[in-house]
Amino acid sequence: MKITVIGRGNVGGGLARLWQQAGHEVTALGRDGGDASDADVVVVAVPGGEIGEALAKVQGVQGKLTIDTTNTLGARNEQFPSLAHEVKSIVGGPTAKAFNTNFALVYDQVASQRTRPSNLYAADDEAREVAEQLTRDAGYDPVYAGGLDQARLLEDNLALLFAVNRTGGLGPFFYRMAKPGEL
Repeated sequence: MKITVIGRGNVGGGLARLWQQAGHEVTALGRDGGDASDADVVVVAVPGGEIGEALAKVQGVQGKLTIDTTNTLGARNEQFPSLAHEVKSIVGGPTAKAFNTNFALVYDQVASQRTRPSNLYAADDEAREVAEQLTRDAGYDPVYAGGLDQARLLEDNLALLFAVNRTGGLGPFFYRMAKPGEL
């Protein structure tokens, strides 16, 4: 599969490496943008407040199947029910919300776990199959949370994970690996 990842940070760069290892053809675009015309799927991995700016710098995204990994740790554009809906309003293709609740700092350790970790996702029906395949190819088991109307729940869930993480409730491993502000 040809994947264009928009964002080269912890999430975008980490997922790109996992998918390359799984045999996919991955192009990672940074702040300068680029062309996604050849992509089968576009992955948006930028801070939530930068969705519009990042997508404006990429040609060839219109109508593409898109996976939104974004999160907001502050204000959000309330014109949309979720960040995934904002992405979909720009790209216009089938959209999934995925990988936003997984800690990017531990992507390199996914394959060595006793059991496969889960990846919660919400998706348009037309995006489910690709979201599930890319989830498995990244080393996770997909857990369907419903249609794209559930994307906001996945985004808001991150605040709960951060709160639990701040108390050390995710255990010493996660507390050491993923302090708030580093995710």
